[in-house]
Amino acid sequence: MTTITGKELIALGFTPKKWFAEALEHISENQLSENEMLDYLEQFRAPDPIPLHSEPQEFIINIKAENDSETDNVEKVINTMKVLMKTPTLVSGAIMPDACPTGPEGHIPVGGVVVAKNAIHPGFHSADICCSVMSTDFGKADPKTVLDTAHSITHFGYGGRDRGSQMPMSQELMDAFRENFFLNDERLISIARSHMGTQGDGNHFLFVGISKNTGNTMLVTHHGSRAPGAMLYDKGMKVANRFRMELSPETLKENAWIPYETEEGKQYWEALQRIRDWTKENHESIHNAVLEKLSIEKQDRYWNEHNFVFRDGDLFYHAKGATPLDDKFLPDITGPRLIPLNMAEPVLIVSGTTNGRNLGFAPHGAGRNFSRTQHKKSLAHKTIDEVFAEETQGLDIRFFSNDIDISELPSAYKSAKNVRAQIEEYGLCEVLDEVMPYGCIMAGDVGKNAPWKRKKKFRK
Repeated sequence: MTTITGKELIALGFTPKKWFAEALEHISENQLSENEMLDYLEQFRAPDPIPLHSEPQEFIINIKAENDSETDNVEKVINTMKVLMKTPTLVSGAIMPDACPTGPEGHIPVGGVVVAKNAIHPGFHSADICCSVMSTDFGKADPKTVLDTAHSITHFGYGGRDRGSQMPMSQELMDAFRENFFLNDERLISIARSHMGTQGDGNHFLFVGISKNTGNTMLVTHHGSRAPGAMLYDKGMKVANRFRMELSPETLKENAWIPYETEEGKQYWEALQRIRDWTKENHESIHNAVLEKLSIEKQDRYWNEHNFVFRDGDLFYHAKGATPLDDKFLPDITGPRLIPLNMAEPVLIVSGTTNGRNLGFAPHGAGRNFSRTQHKKSLAHKTIDEVFAEETQGLDIRFFSNDIDISELPSAYKSAKNVRAQIEEYGLCEVLDEVMPYGCIMAGDVGKNAPWKRKKKFRK
């Protein structure tokens, strides 16, 4: 009979885990011989760590610097992709003309697409899961009337709607949340209910314009899954990092993955689909309320996400700000795809499929060359009102908070003309129509009078 302690298990190469106590008890109770004990313990031995790729997996570059200000941005995007593409699960990737870095080297850039085999990487879709766009055709409705009505209905800023003004979340969707391991959380469901019909802040918008082809008025919204998606992301990252520590400690924390073949992987994939359903319902709640208030029936509607994970067999396409073109990626094909550029430029209506350069994706917008802070500093010689007047001339631009956010004005973004030219040069997709801008609503500078700042002023 062999007696053994936890220290001796560690000396044998096992990492302390919950199973230690059970194993020690089993060995003692069954009076295992040394060979029997070693055979029994082998089931608990962790596999050898999965190393990083020795060289980056190949990725396609669909971007080039058009001027000096873009050179640094493009170099950073390519360098971060080189580090990222050493992640063990990745087999291919691409970067789009609107790409820009989001953090230290190795983080997936905005405008990046990476393909993983049998793995879901929460860090590659980030907290803004299913950031997406929806368009509704309002026929010949007056664009100002549509914008005014939408302004009275939508909600931007921190948090959700007050209880008295909440938009309903469908019972079917609430039931689906409760059936999923990651989403069966009453606090998350309560927040999902209060955030229905909200658009958040940052670059999210409500845009009204005129179709170049038909002359019809179009309403376009842009936002993601709000706090419910952010909560799922946090849960997913914790699970992914537990796997990372066991499977591939060399992998950057931000690039951790959940193996799809595990129960956690399948549950996380299902959770992503339910969050997708919530986000689509969120868009619809705003569009439908505007239609109802104006007593108008929609002529047409389509939507697509551009910040999500898409599956094709055992390959998982992670698009961090890239528009899916190939029908195989979308379970509910609703029509062509939407690529917004900035508030002063048309929203592009596009189509396309997989080709040798795009992996089945197109850009999602115009991207940035500089951070918000850098951009604000570059305009410090002008007043906010002067910048606003220059960049929004002829347009009906509104900020929900009534505080102008100059980091969301057109000059904060890459040249829309250059992005469009590179879409054509690299043959990424075909532009079918353009929604010419009439006006736009965005959150504005929500941090200026944030609730915690007001409390601080009050205390003083």
